[in-house]
Amino acid sequence: MTNVSTPHIIPPTISHKHTVIFLHGRGSDAETFASEVFESQDSSSRFFTDIFPSVKWIFPRAPFRFPQKDDNDDDMPVSTAEERIDEEEKETGETQWFDMATPQHPQQDPERQKPGLWQSVDLVLKILRHEIEIVGMQNVVLAGISQGCATGIFSLLASGMQVGGFVGLCGWLPLAEELNSVMHVPGRAQAVTKTPVLLQHCKDDQVVPVENGEDLRMRLEEMRIQVKFDCFDHGGHWLNEPEGMDGIVRFLQDVFKGT
Repeated sequence: MTNVSTPHIIPPTISHKHTVIFLHGRGSDAETFASEVFESQDSSSRFFTDIFPSVKWIFPRAPFRFPQKDDNDDDMPVSTAEERIDEEEKETGETQWFDMATPQHPQQDPERQKPGLWQSVDLVLKILRHEIEIVGMQNVVLAGISQGCATGIFSLLASGMQVGGFVGLCGWLPLAEELNSVMHVPGRAQAVTKTPVLLQHCKDDQVVPVENGEDLRMRLEEMRIQVKFDCFDHGGHWLNEPEGMDGIVRFLQDVFKGT
């Protein structure tokens, strides 16, 4: 059985100068997500590994979690197909960074989200600190898609840690109210506000509404964080190709410029 604490790593093809840590979404896994990422192409038909040979790609693994069962579940009739699916998920579980009711309404039931999210924060920060020791803060980028985006940006904001950049796809900000109180603790490190952020979302995303991505952008801008928000008509619950891919490439090139 794969150890959750051991990420899937794609080494650089030349001398290691940069690291991208990329968190997969709910229900996915590190290997599958990595293969999908490396199939994506920019407008010149290039892959990430072609463009960034000096990058070590790290894909952390979300643990397998069983969704929390509400006390009233046994007494509630299941009348719709969606509810039946929810009941099946309660029995089977899935890989997820933290348990939650639905990505459509991410602020719902925050107490359910807290235990897993804080555990995942510890894992993400451990990997970040290790890579920063190797290549330096400016040369480390944290990225994530969907629940991986939510976990990644929460990890940075909750810790106050600065990195070279953050890339978030199809995401949202979890535990927004709790995070707001954490951000205003006297004496807390504010270096994270110097981290440039690229967010991308597609209007036809049927899993995470684009409004959730817009809310994330707004909240980050209120924290005085530099945010570039790219919104595309098509692409679904993924990055838009090739324009979205082009945007990520430009962002990473800007972050790694001169290093």
